[in-house]
This record gives sequence, structure tokens and C-alpha cells, in this order.
Amino acid sequence: MQHQIFINLPVTDLDRAIAFYTALGFARNPQFSDDAGACMVLSDTIYVMILTHAKWQTFTTRPICPPSSSEVSLALSVESRDAVNQLVAAGAAHGGTADVNPPEDHGFMFQRTIADPDGHIWEPFWMDPAAVAGAGE
Repeated sequence: MQHQIFINLPVTDLDRAIAFYTALGFARNPQFSDDAGACMVLSDTIYVMILTHAKWQTFTTRPICPPSSSEVSLALSVESRDAVNQLVAAGAAHGGTADVNPPEDHGFMFQRTIADPDGHIWEPFWMDPAAVAGAGE
């Protein structure tokens, strides 16, 4: 069985979060969505559950971090440098904040950051397949 990842994120405005993740290329799975949360699907192995604060608090008693904090960064590989830029632009056009950390260009790898409307940090990155292939040598 191939491993899957389900990322759970608390959001203040579910409709705004759905619009943001849809703009990034996620599809909403209505089977696992309701008025308290939405399952957003990126691939057969990557899912993001966006949950209202009330729903989130049924899973934990720990406090929700304020949007200005930094608790986790989610790196997401994409197929090209252009795809990195397109993802960041789409997110910024739908309520996100582009380049909350400076872009990094190492030649063989290019990365930018985008914060979703609730401050969750995504790092789309591209890595040259030749550099990856040479890593094991």
C-alpha cells in the first residue's frame, strides 16, 4: 500500500479556504466535506482537511496558533520553476500572502513560500531531476 498524507488545518473562514485551495489545484471531495470542514484533494496520496475552529477543537484541547506564528512549513514538489511561480501567484490572487520567506534559488532547486489566508505556510519547490538522480551516487 502506498502511504498517504492527510494534513489537517484549522481555518477561520471555510469558504475562503476552499477558494484558496481550489485556486492551487486542489479538488473538493464532497463525500468528506460538510459545513464544518472540507477534504481538499491534490493527488491520490495528498489530502488537506480544512476545518473550522469549532471542528478543530473537537480533536484537541491545544490552542490554535495565531496566523503570525510559525509552527510548520509544508513543502510541495512541483514539475518546474514556472509551476512554482504559478502556484504562488494563484494563491496570492486568492487571499494568500506570497513570499513570506525570501525565494531561494540554488540553481538545481528553486523554492518560494505562500501563506494561506490563515497563515499556514506552503513551500512549492522544483528540483532538477538530474540533481536528484546524482544524489545517490
